[in-house]
Amino acid sequence: MKIAIGSDHAGFELKGAIIDHLKAGGLEVIDHGTFTPEPIDYPDICASVARSVRDGACDFGVVLGGSGQGEQLAANKVIGARAALCPDEFTARLARAHNNANIISMGARIVAEAYAIAILDVFLNTPFEGGRHEARLAKLHQIEVDEARSFTGGAGGE
Repeated sequence: MKIAIGSDHAGFELKGAIIDHLKAGGLEVIDHGTFTPEPIDYPDICASVARSVRDGACDFGVVLGGSGQGEQLAANKVIGARAALCPDEFTARLARAHNNANIISMGARIVAEAYAIAILDVFLNTPFEGGRHEARLAKLHQIEVDEARSFTGGAGGE
């Protein structure tokens, strides 16, 4: 399994711990930055993580910041990204099982390192249930198509 990961300066330290954990578990990690604890804006990094997941270069993505909220919003601007802000294991489980989330967002100022790793493990190990949830995901995708079309004057989408 290949995981894309990125953070802003607030998530930098947690990102390092998560990378170590993922690599210790035999997973491949693609680090999209930041590579220093110096202040940086998160949108470009989160979009890069989301594109690598959407394009199939990585199986899942992880975006980290102070709260995780802005990072989740930025990742979700990429069509095909289903980023979920997961401050606990229950939310992580439902994000995967019901929403087939492909990116997890967490806040380093919200969740302690050990708990963030536990949340991530739940996220990565929970399968999508399919069934009744598939129709909802299809509707979400249709919203993306419709919005892309309207934003580009009818040229976007499928």
